[in-house]
Amino acid sequence: MALRVPVKPCWQKAIAGEAKVPFFTISGSDFVEMFVGVGASRVRDMFEQAKKAAPCIIFIDEIDAVGRQRGAGLGGGHDEREQTLNQMLVEMDGFEGNEGIIVIAATNRPDVLDPALLRPGRFDRQVVVGLPDVRGREQILKVHMRRVPLATDIDAAIIARGTPGFSGADLANLVNEAALFAARGNKRVVSMVEFEKAKDKIMMGAERRSMVMTEAQKESTAYHEAGHAIIGRLVPEHDPVHKVTIIPRGRALGVTFFLPEGDAISASRQKLESQISTLYGGRLAEEIIYGVEHVSTGASNDIKVATNLARNMVTQWGFSEKLGPLLYAEEEGEVFLGRSVAKAKHMSDETARIIDQEVKALIERNYNRARQILTDNMDILHAMKDALMKYETIDAPQIDDLMARREVRPPAGWEDPNGTNNSDSNGTPQAPRPVDEPRTPNPGNTMSEQLGDK
Repeated sequence: MALRVPVKPCWQKAIAGEAKVPFFTISGSDFVEMFVGVGASRVRDMFEQAKKAAPCIIFIDEIDAVGRQRGAGLGGGHDEREQTLNQMLVEMDGFEGNEGIIVIAATNRPDVLDPALLRPGRFDRQVVVGLPDVRGREQILKVHMRRVPLATDIDAAIIARGTPGFSGADLANLVNEAALFAARGNKRVVSMVEFEKAKDKIMMGAERRSMVMTEAQKESTAYHEAGHAIIGRLVPEHDPVHKVTIIPRGRALGVTFFLPEGDAISASRQKLESQISTLYGGRLAEEIIYGVEHVSTGASNDIKVATNLARNMVTQWGFSEKLGPLLYAEEEGEVFLGRSVAKAKHMSDETARIIDQEVKALIERNYNRARQILTDNMDILHAMKDALMKYETIDAPQIDDLMARREVRPPAGWEDPNGTNNSDSNGTPQAPRPVDEPRTPNPGNTMSEQLGDK
């Protein structure tokens, strides 16, 4: 049986505990060393020990280290790894019987395994274990939460809904980070506030408050992130805006975080085009406020992601009327598997030119849509910038207030560091006011270069 799992240690411990038979475990990289013949010898020794202890289980972790496809080396000759694999194939399904021995292997790269390893009689049963769904995440969280004292407001179901794509190890790390935040705050129990901080750290990176930014850089970052958030709220089928911050995190100067409402399975054309528009929202906000000549490099990663998304829509997903539902992308094969050494070209120069035209047209259409949305909502753009400059981080409730043109409530747990009002009598930024013309920027209120992607 071959396992394709992101949680191999859990499977290994569970099988060893439930089977109640001798359990042999070895890594694929343990077979091969610098001396010729060591790998095959270790395979024979392992099966000899297993026969003496039968019934038993052999667990081979990371079998792709020794089970890669044979005959693909660029030199064309056999190597030590192939001899080791040959011996393993013989032991698993050779002349001598191996009754009472169950062989289980795990890998995250089933695509590179030798076909002989996967044929019936060897690893003929393949179990694919993906990331846990929302119910699985809730149960995993409850297991790890037993080790820490929890506040009464903790709801594992809410945390599970807010952590799509998390593995079991990620969830264990989430609980641990939340406990560390509580310990740093001299708290006896872990509350939802600590879990929210831990989730932000894992998803968006650790805060870099020590990074020195000028007011002009902070303002440019605030406009950039506000552009992302506004477009994301107003285009159809986009994931909800969860949090916007201008506090540097990881390699980013600011982050606009969108949280899916459920586990993503597939995406429609409308959803993909909405993502492209949102990716260009930050650059467009800078362009509208500061002018084309003062647009920063902060959108470099946004442009890269949007371009790759548009090209995949045209070449792989059939979202081009001119080209139709055909595959034009050339899949990159593994050179060490002999799959890309002699690769034929699958398209003509004219088709490649049309692909470039379709990708550009797709980008331009969504770029212009995003520009129009921001132009029609300049009052919200300025108000969101003001809120970010004051609070540095705003959540969904503050974004709801801004989009509804209401006064912005302070974020939960926020305290005014100056102890004074920043705008009106209750210390909250004023509601957005409609404007006729874009605000004129101050000279020098630009960023010549931004280190990191927003």
